[in-house]
Amino acid sequence: MSEVTKQLVVFDFDWSMADQDTDRWIFEVLAPDLRRKMKNLKDEIQWTDLVAQSLREAHARGITKEQILHALQTMPYHPAMVRAVSKLKADGKTTFLCLSNANSVFISTILEAKGLQNLFEEIITNPAEWENSGLLNLRRRVDPSGPQHTCEVGCEELEAFLKRQGVKYDRIVYVGDGSNDFCPILRLTSVDSIYCRSGRGLQRRIEKEGESKGLKCNIRYWGGAWEIEEMFGKL
Repeated sequence: MSEVTKQLVVFDFDWSMADQDTDRWIFEVLAPDLRRKMKNLKDEIQWTDLVAQSLREAHARGITKEQILHALQTMPYHPAMVRAVSKLKADGKTTFLCLSNANSVFISTILEAKGLQNLFEEIITNPAEWENSGLLNLRRRVDPSGPQHTCEVGCEELEAFLKRQGVKYDRIVYVGDGSNDFCPILRLTSVDSIYCRSGRGLQRRIEKEGESKGLKCNIRYWGGAWEIEEMFGKL
């Protein structure tokens, strides 16, 4: 393809940018019994609602804002990922977008701890805010009582972002791992790429449904952040 002067890199967060799942991690660290309860209830309660419920239970038993922040700040996050995105950002031709089912507080806390608070043009995720009591109040981005997305989370959000930006990107690179990332990558073209973390839900959906659903973008698999650093170095 011709020289790239403007490109968009879209990141999922859990297990794509970070090396853990934020929703699960804090309870594994601070309240393993709540983590077990979440595992048992995940098929009965919508996931974001379940995390919000678990945060209320954690707060009721005395788990503090400071403990949650510390758990997030020490969550596994590979130095190679910090180097990879920082260099690409500094090169000046890349816009970064985050599409995540985590929440705004979890993501912003981790990014700030890594010095990446200015990385993303937008972070599209579930909203959360601290109450004065120290409770983290979490709610779904899409109000369950209002109109719902017609497809899985990510597709409409990506299209809306591109419309807001009004920019014609030479290519889009999507970095993802989970099955929810499958729908947005169906919007990508033959000049775009999915950097798919191997061995997780997205790879299984690509292998099972990619051809029948008309997946057009280039597919590259990676296992560790050091490989993302290699791949970004060639963009």
